[in-house]
Amino acid sequence: MMFIGGVKIRYFVIVGILGGCVVAYFVLTNQIGYAMQRLDGWGQALIYTTKEMWDKTYQTRQSLYAIGSGGAWGLGLGQSRQKYMYIPEPQNDFIFAVVCEELGFMGAAVIMIIFILLVWRGMTIAKKIKDPFGCMLGVGLSAQIGLQAILNVLVITDWLPNTGISLPFFSYGGTALIMQLAEMGIILSISRQSNLEKA
Repeated sequence: MMFIGGVKIRYFVIVGILGGCVVAYFVLTNQIGYAMQRLDGWGQALIYTTKEMWDKTYQTRQSLYAIGSGGAWGLGLGQSRQKYMYIPEPQNDFIFAVVCEELGFMGAAVIMIIFILLVWRGMTIAKKIKDPFGCMLGVGLSAQIGLQAILNVLVITDWLPNTGISLPFFSYGGTALIMQLAEMGIILSISRQSNLEKA
């Protein structure tokens, strides 16, 4: 949002360096041990090193099994096997793994394309409005939905450590869904305003 608002790059560099120093301090002094435990199993879900590590990576490993068993076309809607007592709480953060198993690579690709189109359309709407606040609001809301979807997919494929980020519009949770629908309503309102400005 600050970048879109016109903040100069040098300020981002300064904040990045300061943030890196703070993180390095906490890592070197071992003051964030709980966070380091999450990083321990990152990228090792399918590698058996120790029994403890095997247990730590259980959820991510089951997610990878679900993705792999879906193949190109999937097992069919409602036919997932990993959601039954294998993936813990499959309706939450790891719902996309179940989607991959049921719809396969092709179904997962279609869903990702829909997310990309949603973000692209939100950015296009934001670019057309003359009001700077509306523009930044549209960009921010669109980027938040897109970033959340990307992070969720990277977590379930073990490209990122398990962070607990839900998949927008898919993961279980009424409050999150209400907020996401409200965000889409704001973007539609921005679109309506840009159409009125053109008329």
